[in-house]
Amino acid sequence: MNPEQRKAVAHLIIAIKDRNGKPVNLNVVIATIESLGIREVDVEKDFGFDSILNLANYIYKVFGLKAYNDLKNDKQRVVEAKNYKKIAISSYFSSRAVKQFILENGSGISNFLPVAIQVISIVLFGISLWTFSKFNNLQSTAVVLGVIVGFVATGGFVQVIGKQVSYYWYNEDFYMARHSVLNIIKYGTLTILVIFIFSALLNFIIPLYSISFVIICFSYALFIGFLLLVLAPLYALKQRWMITVSISLGTALALALHFFTNVPVYFLHWAGIVVAALTSILYLQWFLKHTLKKKKSRSIVEPKVTLSIYRNFNYFLYGIFFFLFVFMDRIIAWSSSTNREIPYLFYYEKDYEIGMDLAILFFFLLGGVLEYSISSFNRHLDYFQLIHTYSKFKKFNRKMTGLYHRHLRLLLFTTMGVAILLYLIMTQPWGYKAGFDEALSELSIKVSILGSIGYIFLTIGVLNTLYLYTLNQNRKPLVAIIAALLTNFISGVILSRLISYEYAVVGLMLGSLVFMLVTFRYTKQFFKNLDYYYYAAY
Repeated sequence: MNPEQRKAVAHLIIAIKDRNGKPVNLNVVIATIESLGIREVDVEKDFGFDSILNLANYIYKVFGLKAYNDLKNDKQRVVEAKNYKKIAISSYFSSRAVKQFILENGSGISNFLPVAIQVISIVLFGISLWTFSKFNNLQSTAVVLGVIVGFVATGGFVQVIGKQVSYYWYNEDFYMARHSVLNIIKYGTLTILVIFIFSALLNFIIPLYSISFVIICFSYALFIGFLLLVLAPLYALKQRWMITVSISLGTALALALHFFTNVPVYFLHWAGIVVAALTSILYLQWFLKHTLKKKKSRSIVEPKVTLSIYRNFNYFLYGIFFFLFVFMDRIIAWSSSTNREIPYLFYYEKDYEIGMDLAILFFFLLGGVLEYSISSFNRHLDYFQLIHTYSKFKKFNRKMTGLYHRHLRLLLFTTMGVAILLYLIMTQPWGYKAGFDEALSELSIKVSILGSIGYIFLTIGVLNTLYLYTLNQNRKPLVAIIAALLTNFISGVILSRLISYEYAVVGLMLGSLVFMLVTFRYTKQFFKNLDYYYYAAY
């Protein structure tokens, strides 16, 4: 090489460093050289090598020299500096760890506030944002079925918002985050409308319900689904306080219309939901525009639809199947005529619903532990990979596995506390009886106990899923939820038809058990090879 060619090679090394840091293999070097517009025919003249392969070999060997061992680009150095500051040893082994637990556990439990507002409202006033204590069974059927359709139809979109928007936002691609939010909300809303049109046509051909029933049902589905779609980005963008504000404003309007006007209950529900949704979307628009003005986005290119579908397909399916799993037992129980008479294909049963509403408190109240566990996992993951060399990967894996076991013990300990609270609510005079002026039926208690066991299993499975999601292992949770859904459906149908309709809850319990066991199996493999998954993810 002549001096000019040596200088050109030096500049090329710097360009590769700035783009990738230290290349992980020879193929990365070759791909980067080609991406810089360097052609095979120009290599000999400009760099003194007879091919791109030989040039790449030379550069890759240069990066392997001791002087280049710690070579990083500007972005990597900035990120590493932030990480070292964020995950100082004192964060793990001092009183700061206790403070971190209190803050993150509190943050997770705070996600229960919107639900708590609805519970308080229905207990004190007999009405909330989408429930009313004086609905008859047919009205309850229309409303609950609409809520289920809204959750299931938008579940996949909500899951994708959590994944894709968070990814763009925390990589400072604010433009792409905003574009994704608006697109996902649009497609989710259109999906509900398509389901409504299809169901209306099907009901016209096979008249199962009256047209008014179908309109009321899908009005709730549309409004509830739209509300979920506009609340999901606030959760992903860490603006969760606004979810509570929106739900509070909507509930306040519904209560005001109920007590001071003669507006029919359906319309006051819809008005409250629309206000909650509009409050959320107006704040979301302001927040995203304000961020784009304040911070420079890394990209102004719209995300490719095909690439977005490929990246998020497993998350989308998981979201649909998860919500379908949660509501499957109700669908099975309310379509069973064993030990009861039903005038329609799907008919609400109050005692069963009360039991499941009490049981699902487990899932909500354990949310704080899930939040803390995943945040703690991510912090320790960064910290331990920094203090251990790659040759000590087994020690790294053992420490992270030990952390996982501690999180499981914390979850089980918290579960005991929630179980005691639920027992007191069910048995003490100040509990359910004081709120609704009636004692729990024997059937509600039975359903609540079996459902609670199921939700405990489900929560553990969700914890395992969150661990897998941290390092992009998104196919395994999908396999687990499909297996759980099939178990839930098959066992629930058989038991509810052979014994009694309320035994559909056993389907939920067994399905949740399968979900927990399958995710346990995948999580065990995950932690055993955590070093591989960690480096493969980045």
